[in-house]
Amino acid sequence: MSLLALYDLPAPAKLNLFLHVVGRREDGYHLLQSVFTLIDWADTLHLERRTDGRLLRHDLGPALPEDDLCLRAARRLQAASGCRVGADIHIDKQVPWGAGLGGGSSDAATVLLGLNRLWGLHWTREQLLPLALELGADVPFFIGGRTAWVEGIGERLTPIELPVPPSRQHYAVLKPAAALPTAKIFSSPLLTRDTNAATVVGFLADAKASAEQPTAERTGYPGRNDLQAAAEALCPEVAAVGQWLEARFGNSRMTGSGSAVFARAGTGDQPVATMPEGGLPEGWVGRMCRGLDQHPLVGWPG
Repeated sequence: MSLLALYDLPAPAKLNLFLHVVGRREDGYHLLQSVFTLIDWADTLHLERRTDGRLLRHDLGPALPEDDLCLRAARRLQAASGCRVGADIHIDKQVPWGAGLGGGSSDAATVLLGLNRLWGLHWTREQLLPLALELGADVPFFIGGRTAWVEGIGERLTPIELPVPPSRQHYAVLKPAAALPTAKIFSSPLLTRDTNAATVVGFLADAKASAEQPTAERTGYPGRNDLQAAAEALCPEVAAVGQWLEARFGNSRMTGSGSAVFARAGTGDQPVATMPEGGLPEGWVGRMCRGLDQHPLVGWPG
């Protein structure tokens, strides 16, 4: 019997624990190194089967662009699989966009994972990954579903185990009112494009040393975000958010191409500090998050 609907499918956000630009390809794309990890700030999607083959999106929260990554993901899967049924895609958007949190990419990945099951395709993860990469460099990470060392333009993923499991890590994540245009950041003269390549072994060793420090002395993860100087020049609010987090948690770092900034906020059952309710400047959006050891739909392919 065919499924008629799937409800409450999560699309979690991600953080870049560091982000280095180590070079540039001949076609102009920048070569990156990063570690991506999932957090529990998430959008929620509901998928309903249509028999007429149409693909429609319904916004349950803020209005999204008319032709977003969710619809593009659905069209790609429908065309590649030859599936003749369609879907109503309902999305409750909670993760802010223009933030470097990967919300749109995560939504697209959840659409691929959900429609693969709703339509009874039974595609494996290896079959879904090429479609994911066509949609954007971050989408394969959400299909992979685990903390990963990321290289290339974002398409080369190596799962890694952090010294502190993600589910034991608290983060304060804060986005100012402004969103940032990624293209402007990558074209900025302030962008560092020749950071020395890091290694998985070196990053994990430094992360382990940091994790073994007393909680009050812990700082951010090893490395930096090479996009942050350019982002702060374009949007001074990014620097203001970083300073706000530094004052409360002792560390801060922009994620992705911004404008969201995060701070490590302790491990265990409780964070070392919290965000004051109603105490954020106007337009700022933030929350205390925990890491996720894996994507909630990690076992869905196949």
